Amino acid sequence: MIQFRDVFKEYSNGTKALKGVSFTLRDGEFAFLVGPSGSGKSTLIKLITGEISPTSGSILVNGYMMERIRMRKLPYVRRTLGVVFQDFRLIEKKTVYENVAFAMRVVGAPNKEIRSRVPYVLGLVGLEEKAKMFPDELSGGEQQRVAIARALVNDPSTIIADEPTGNLDPARSLEILMLLQKINELGTTVLVVTHEKGVVDDFSQRVIAIDGGHVISDGMDGYYDYEEV
Repeated sequence: MIQFRDVFKEYSNGTKALKGVSFTLRDGEFAFLVGPSGSGKSTLIKLITGEISPTSGSILVNGYMMERIRMRKLPYVRRTLGVVFQDFRLIEKKTVYENVAFAMRVVGAPNKEIRSRVPYVLGLVGLEEKAKMFPDELSGGEQQRVAIARALVNDPSTIIADEPTGNLDPARSLEILMLLQKINELGTTVLVVTHEKGVVDDFSQRVIAIDGGHVISDGMDGYYDYEEV
């Protein structure tokens, strides 16, 4: 579960990124977090992953209170989270299999577990036949699937997808969102962060809309109309 209670975040330069944000994402939920550039979405992600701390308010992430967490506990929080980035962040000189396996090696998983888990996850995202290929041999949509597989491989309870369709055409974007919905149906909590209003149109899911550091709406097919500057 991810829970924000009256969270404020002011940066050292005086920028007030969040102004009393409250919401709860329960275990097993799928939600979109939408809003224009500069609305506070990136700050929310950094607070969830522990990259920054709130100025005030409380944040609960999968059992950990983030506003007072000790640095030595952060790796445990992050193991409950799988983060998917817009720019994929794949290692170009490693194969698809090696990119996904690397995420397990970083946390000290034994080789036997890696040999079992990686093929399973690649099958889940439809890339079992691409295991020996390198990132530059894949399409943008396939590279994003590798990124999702890497986020999934350590069996996190929550997936945060940060602008996962930003570099993809509409058809590939729909594929990626359908894959994330499938992952959610298997029991993983999913939060998709996007500034693209059209991305959510084909999905009857909860929409949390943020603008100017405030949650302006929250609900199924929630109101999220805004103008990009």
